[in-house]
Order: sequence, then C-alpha cells, then structure tokens
Amino acid sequence: MAKKAGRGVGRGVTKGVSGRVKSKPKATARAGGSKAGGSKAGGAKAGGEKVGKGNVGQANVRRSNVRRANVRRSNVRRSNVRRANVRRASVRRAIVGKAKVRKAKAGKPKAAAQQAGGLAVKAVTKLRMWQVDAFASAVGRGNPAAVVVLDKAWLGDDVMQTIAAENSLSETAFVLMKGKKWGLRWFTPRLEVDLCGHATVATAHVLWRHLKLKSERLVFATQSGELSVTQGERGLIVLDFPSRPGEAMPVTPSICAALGHAPSELLRSPTMLMAVFENRRDVYGLDPDMRALLALEGLGIIVTAPGSGHDFVSRFFAPKAGVDEDPVTGSAHCTLVPYWSDRLGRAKLVGHQVSKRGGMLWCEDRGDRVSIAGHAVTYLEGAIRI
Repeated sequence: MAKKAGRGVGRGVTKGVSGRVKSKPKATARAGGSKAGGSKAGGAKAGGEKVGKGNVGQANVRRSNVRRANVRRSNVRRSNVRRANVRRASVRRAIVGKAKVRKAKAGKPKAAAQQAGGLAVKAVTKLRMWQVDAFASAVGRGNPAAVVVLDKAWLGDDVMQTIAAENSLSETAFVLMKGKKWGLRWFTPRLEVDLCGHATVATAHVLWRHLKLKSERLVFATQSGELSVTQGERGLIVLDFPSRPGEAMPVTPSICAALGHAPSELLRSPTMLMAVFENRRDVYGLDPDMRALLALEGLGIIVTAPGSGHDFVSRFFAPKAGVDEDPVTGSAHCTLVPYWSDRLGRAKLVGHQVSKRGGMLWCEDRGDRVSIAGHAVTYLEGAIRI
C-alpha cells in the first residue's frame, strides 16, 4: 500500500513537475508575449517618433504653400496695380490727345495731329454734289452726270478719280471758281477726259439753278480750251464746242467683227472712230463685242445713220473709259454735226441718240465750232464726305 502511495506521490510530483515544466513554456510564452508586447510598445514609440516627424514635414509643407500663396497674391496685387496705372495713363493720354485735336480744329491742325498720341488726325471734307440728267426733260432720261462744286482748290487727281469711280456714272464733273472763269474737269469711272458735253450741260444747270448765278453766259477753262455756255430759248442750255470732223479710213475686218455688222463708211476723229450705216435699224440693233472694241484705236466708237423724224440717229460705245454704252454723248456730236451738215447740206440739225435712256440734241454747224443744246433736270442734291 505504502509503495502504491509512494508511486502515487511520485507520479503526482512528476506530474506536478512535468506540469510545471510544461507550464514554463507557457510562462515563457507569456514572457515572450510580454517581450513581444514590449517590442510592440517599442514599435509604437518608434512609430510615434516617425509620425511626429511626418507631422512636422506636413506642417512645413503647409507653411511653404501658405508662403507661395502669399507671394502669388502679392504678385497679383502688384500686377493689378500696374494695369490700373497703365489704364490711368492711357486715359490721360487719350484725354490729352482729344484736347489737342480740338485745338487743332480751332486753328493748328498739323501740330496737334502730330502730338495727339502719335496718331495722324485726318479732317473730313464735306463737298456739295448734284446729280443731273442732261439732254433730258424728265428724270430717268438723257445722261446722268454728277457735279461736285469745289470752294478753294482742286482735289488731288487720285481723289477726284476715286469719287468718279464711287459715283459710277459715265461722268463726274468738278468745277472750281478761278477769277472770272470757272475751271472744269471731267472724270469717267476709269479716267479723265479732255471734253464732255452732257457733264458741261449739267454743270451749267447747277450754277444757274442751284447756285443762282445771274450771268447768262458762263466760261469754263478746260483741257480743250475755253468753252462757253449760254441760256437758249425754251430753257435750252447751249454749248459752244470745237468742231472735230472725221477723216475717211478703210473699213477693216476687225471693225466689222467688233460691231457685228459692216458699216458703209468709217471715219477717224482726233479722239474716236465713227461708223456710218445707211439704215437706222442697223444702229438700233447693234450688239457690239465690248472686248473687241477695247482693241480698237481711240477712246470709243460712234455708230450713226439717217434718222426718221430726226436728221440722224447715233449711239456711242466707250469700254476703254469704263462706259460700255454712253446714254447721250455731247462730245460725239463734235464729229457727228460736221459730217451730217455736209451730207444733208444744212447747218441746223436735230440728233437723237437712241440708247436705252435716249436723248435729244439741237445742233448747229458753225465752221470750226459747233453748237450743241439740250435740257437738264436735277435728280438729287446733297453732300459727299471724303
């Protein structure tokens, strides 16, 4: 029994020892756990140190961003101040410039224009202008011409040509008082011409009717010499123009091709050609090739034939002058009148220009001069700005 008890005790001890021994690893595990916990705690401390350093870095970044933002704001403020100063300076310059321009208009245009902000100031010129239908007794008939009245001096040739092109009429006349005579020049939309009948009639009409000149005779200084205009019977305006008779020349194939029909005669005057037909219907029905006409000599070509109820009929084509067909042409009658006067055997003649608008002309052959008369009516009056 004793042995059994001893064995039991021994076993218990052994168990106890072995239990203790077995419990050691647990204790060790706990100890290890505490160590691990300690290492975690140490890691926590180390992490804390790292977090602390990170916070400091973030704080520094924030401070840096704040500084940059402040710098930007400061730069924006400075830029806005500079712009405001520039605007104020520009406004001051503009005000000063306007003041100088006003002074220039008061009497010192050149000096003020040079100082007004460095910009050239161009004054606007206002000119009186009328549009008159010449060789017509009603608006919409005859040949329209513009008449520009100048006060002090001629405009530049380029300016007058530009005005004529802008008007886009067969002629624009510019008239200027020169002593006791009037200077007179004529421009088509493309070039200046040395003689023009309908624009001279229109000019005389403006001077008498609208500018109220009392003289019954006007004298114009022109490229063709002095031309006089008088008031005739029944309200006619009578031109005293040079006679320009034509000389016979051969009828060429180029003339026939350009006109589309062969004339019976062909004449050459100092400035234009004249083709004569024997039937007025040929003149009415002509449809010339304008490109082919450009290749012919002279400013243009007259086509004419005997009339019915009139002494003769005519048309005039001048594409070189920028006018395919001129409605009524006074200067062409400087050649028509001597021809038909000689052919018909009488000095006084009545011509009918049979363009779409048409016009009547009462003429007389006076040797080296011709009289050409017609009516005129005002279509518009106003002013142009250049």
